[in-house]
Amino acid sequence: MKILFLGTGAGMPSKQRNTTATVLKLLDERGTFWMFDCGEATQHQILRTSLKPRKLEKLFITHLHGDHIYGLPGLLGSRSFLGGDEELTIYGPTGIKAWIELTLATSNTYIKYPLSIIEIEEGIVFEDEQFIVEAKLLEHVIPCFGYKVTQKPLPPELLISKTDALRVPRGPLLKQLKAGFDIELEDGRIVRSAEVTGEPKKGFQLTVLGDTRFCNNSILLSIGSDVLIHEGTFDQETSELARQYGHSTIIDAANVCKEANASHLVVNHISARFMPSDIKDMLAQVEDFPFPIFVADDFSEFEWQNGLLKKVENSER
Repeated sequence: MKILFLGTGAGMPSKQRNTTATVLKLLDERGTFWMFDCGEATQHQILRTSLKPRKLEKLFITHLHGDHIYGLPGLLGSRSFLGGDEELTIYGPTGIKAWIELTLATSNTYIKYPLSIIEIEEGIVFEDEQFIVEAKLLEHVIPCFGYKVTQKPLPPELLISKTDALRVPRGPLLKQLKAGFDIELEDGRIVRSAEVTGEPKKGFQLTVLGDTRFCNNSILLSIGSDVLIHEGTFDQETSELARQYGHSTIIDAANVCKEANASHLVVNHISARFMPSDIKDMLAQVEDFPFPIFVADDFSEFEWQNGLLKKVENSER
């Protein structure tokens, strides 16, 4: 699993940061990617990466402020022009369906692929054999959701040394054992899957929060997450502005991560008032928290592997 930030700014684009868009790369798991929010010029940002819009499978909108949705019409149209024919599902608050349909109709934008728009409430908004996605309302100035993605337990590792010792031939029988089925060999012996496989592996948990003040639902949704993506529009010195406009400081984000016992924190949605030289000072405000904290830039990419989140250097541009 990889996370790529296409836009990490707040409110409006700046020279350093585009408006909000975050990609969850599931190319190994599903051959697709998911996106959280789609700020203005997101499709331009995609052009600077290896992402293919036709591989976009699901798009989760946190709320209907422009810096989180104004990139949608262009991206939806371009996905069609570029040969995307697989269904795309968009999840978001009440009003997202009417806004998208009116925008596409008014601009006479023709979409060649099936487009499903689901207006959500709190609870599980998606589940299949691989993933569960849960949503909770946050505390912003308009209805705004956070999303938690939980990967279901992975199949156990097949212990080849044990299957070799039992003289199980390579091929389809090994696949059956790995999938949890017992098999019968040609000589009549029964080999049980539990005897030649390890324990099922825990999947990852990722929480992506929309714009929010510090609130209890942020903590509840983030409990036990391997990675928490939390807005940090303001810093300690501008905390009153954060409260006034329904946002968080980087310290608020770190406190949510701490209370939820999440493992890693990535802060995004940074106000344009903060220059690149200010980020070091922001990080200094949270240096005493006992978990890794990153501030994402546009095109920052992180990889989740073996229980650790690592920043991938120069992977997309």
